[in-house]
Amino acid sequence: MNRRRRVVLGLVFVGIVISYIDRGNLSIAAAHMMDDFQFPPKIMGMLLSAFFWTYAGFQIPSGALVDRLGIRRVYAAAFILWSLASASIGLAGGFASILVLRLLLGMAESIGPLASLSFIRQNYSGREQGLPTAIYIAGQNLGPALGALVGTILIDKLGWRFMFIATGLGALLWLPFWLWLAPKDKPKAQRAMETAEAPPQHPVQWKELFATPAFWAMSCCIFLSSYYWYFVLTWVPTYLTSARGFTTLEMGKVLSAPLFAMALVCVAGGYAADRVAKRTGNVFRTRILFASVAFVTSSLILLLLILPDKAAVFPILTISMCATGIGNTNYWAISQHAPPKYMVGRTIGFLNTISQIAGAAAPLITGFILGPQKQFGVAMIVAGVCPIFASALLLFAGSNGLERIKTILAGSPDRALLVD
Repeated sequence: MNRRRRVVLGLVFVGIVISYIDRGNLSIAAAHMMDDFQFPPKIMGMLLSAFFWTYAGFQIPSGALVDRLGIRRVYAAAFILWSLASASIGLAGGFASILVLRLLLGMAESIGPLASLSFIRQNYSGREQGLPTAIYIAGQNLGPALGALVGTILIDKLGWRFMFIATGLGALLWLPFWLWLAPKDKPKAQRAMETAEAPPQHPVQWKELFATPAFWAMSCCIFLSSYYWYFVLTWVPTYLTSARGFTTLEMGKVLSAPLFAMALVCVAGGYAADRVAKRTGNVFRTRILFASVAFVTSSLILLLLILPDKAAVFPILTISMCATGIGNTNYWAISQHAPPKYMVGRTIGFLNTISQIAGAAAPLITGFILGPQKQFGVAMIVAGVCPIFASALLLFAGSNGLERIKTILAGSPDRALLVD
């Protein structure tokens, strides 16, 4: 079992890497596509944002689908759809076709994180979840890193259209391995029998949950931290070429290296948090400490406003983005640990909806702030202060507040003790 779950965890990691390559390709190609189609920043901002409209809108329905049908077939079908949608952007003729394909891509990719985190929640206990969650988050970092590095090379040599087609269709090599090794979805009759034999589920007191300050603090926290992260993923590539004067290939190297480092730091940070949580016996308090310190460190991206030297860009991005990786790892580990297993898809779906609303807002707002002159100062300030407020909200939620959420979701204090 342990060996099998590690293999599937590896597939989860590769799947999320592919997902982030496909969703990030438009950011890498943005400057070239703006030139080819004569798109102003606000139009490109809308296209960068469009992915998140359906990605956010389908989080809760997709979470319910994963909870009801299991992860294997649902994830496979979604993977095929998003790979074809991403590849088709290479054949797009203008704004309308790109917009439709980005909306389709967002809808299909909404399954990926929910299936991934559902697998972790079902196969790892609360004290074990830091490392597998960190591996999952590392995939979110390695995807943009590989996308920036490989994508810029493909664009430079063969053009942005070939880049979309090659990465979209090449990703389908992952699919047979997933269908072969992923856990089989339980038959409907077996799921019904297990549900009937399980202890009765106490109804969640939704009114009580919505009245809990920690619930809203957690929701606002993920919005603010995600706004910063999606600003980095969608507009920093253009910032590096337009405002800092990097060539396309230089941009790929400067952006990919911090993302590679971020992937490694995520795993190390998740392992360290697991060790501390096991030693102290307090999962929530440990992860809050790790995440809050990391989010504050993410705000160091603001130093780019006062350090104009190109040499300063790489170390600032590296520190800021690695800190974000540690913060996100521990936030999502907290989010998995709070709900019972049968609710993890819907719980993560709700929080990921909030996250993707920020993902839609960040590129759109930034596109309007930039204007024709592409002035990044104000946009950088808005994104840079978001992690500071996210850290404050997480500290406000506190371990007691998170334990309260855990109790409400479990239905009773006795059942909350069983959520591990």
